[in-house]
Amino acid sequence: MNTSLFELFKIGIGPSSSHTVGPMRAALRFLRELAATGTSGTAITVDLYGSLALTGIGHATDRAVMMGLLEESPDTVDLTHIDQRLASLSKTHALNLFGQHAVRFDPATDLRFHRDQMYPDTAAPTHPNGMRFSLLDDSGSVVFAQVYYSIGGGFILSAEEYANPGGAKKRSVPYPFASAAELLRVADEHGLSIADLVLANEIALLSDPTITRRIDRIVSPLRPDIGAPAPDIAALSPEQQIKAAILTLWHTMEQCIERGIATEGTLPGGLNVRRRAAGLARRLERMDADGRFRDPLAPMDSVTLVAMAVNEENAAGGRVVTAPTNGAAGVIPAIAYFYLHHGSHSASPQEKEAGLLRYFLTAAAIGILYKENASISGAEVGCQGEVGVACSMAAGGLVAALGGDNAAIEHAAEIGMEHNLGMTCDPIGGLVQIPCIERNGMGAVKAVNACRLAMNDPGTHKISLDQIIDTMYRTGMDMQSRYKETSLAGLALNIIEC
Repeated sequence: MNTSLFELFKIGIGPSSSHTVGPMRAALRFLRELAATGTSGTAITVDLYGSLALTGIGHATDRAVMMGLLEESPDTVDLTHIDQRLASLSKTHALNLFGQHAVRFDPATDLRFHRDQMYPDTAAPTHPNGMRFSLLDDSGSVVFAQVYYSIGGGFILSAEEYANPGGAKKRSVPYPFASAAELLRVADEHGLSIADLVLANEIALLSDPTITRRIDRIVSPLRPDIGAPAPDIAALSPEQQIKAAILTLWHTMEQCIERGIATEGTLPGGLNVRRRAAGLARRLERMDADGRFRDPLAPMDSVTLVAMAVNEENAAGGRVVTAPTNGAAGVIPAIAYFYLHHGSHSASPQEKEAGLLRYFLTAAAIGILYKENASISGAEVGCQGEVGVACSMAAGGLVAALGGDNAAIEHAAEIGMEHNLGMTCDPIGGLVQIPCIERNGMGAVKAVNACRLAMNDPGTHKISLDQIIDTMYRTGMDMQSRYKETSLAGLALNIIEC
């Protein structure tokens, strides 16, 4: 385990973690690395390749890069000022780097989409989400440049980091695990639930300044959308700090759900997709006089509703939590909502909160296994790496929330992915709308079913979570690139021909 829960679950903006959050973080990182070198120049150019170039406009990659160059971060950017700041940049063609000196940047000519080139360096194929940032001098010569890869879920790596994955410093935790089998074995040896094991590891990771900064930003009162008083992290014990940050992530998800349900209209991008969550919510409110749902399947409909509400907000460029990606951001909150409202009727508020914490801690363990042993990038392995992984995480997390044991958690996570294997990523028009929004609803429903199958049929199963993770990755590697977030095949192509 070398990934923290707070790296897997990140507060950002829509519509894509790999195409929006990642590029914004890469642009800001480039500026910081440039400042550290002391190199001076007169202009900046940005080159996008592969999936970033092919679906970048629909995924708002251009807007994200520009906001990163304007020194904004996905978790704190004020959404209400983005259009104004971008309009100003398009007019002035100037960046004032850290308030010290101006350089030229004309979005029309200096932000380039190489739709005919998959990788920054065609001689050394790497990740299909590659981008190059360059600083030029007066003669147009490059004086400083960096290549970054957006590898899914908002994670970015420099070219050097990507080429040398073993070079990253290993973090020290009390209960390390590199596979699901090892996770189960270590937990069994120490008499721990998966949630308690992850909690102990996260407490240990508080010694890493990177993680403490992430937690501080999650609960920061400077976040314009936090909507509740930020806890005084310094006054809390390490365990309380972790739990407070997780609950703040959930509060951010709740706000996203509320906005998605309250907002009607048409999503941006040109497909004229109508927002449906508000209408679905009104239909679900129809109950009998005694407060019971008229439709016995209404609780399952609420799962679909919440998942779609979140992903409609994501498609509109709203504030979401990557879970583990933006394209799959609706599944985890939908199942958390299902647990709180339909899966824990007799539980006290304290018991519900404890179950919610078990849910996120356990889901994180599963997500970490996919992140470190396979991929959570639709551009690399298709949507099985996004909605499929989210379904697997949510299924195992729900078992934990409901009090299931570690074996049932592993079984549910395996089922959740098994029935998402081979899912392509073929968004129409490069927009995270069709089939992405409904796909989150379907993924959330599958997570509930996977949980129930695992808990109602305990015992051994033929396929392990490790085997399904390996199978998912191999399937993704075998999948043609046309079906991996390029909008060159599948629904993205056939809808135009119909």
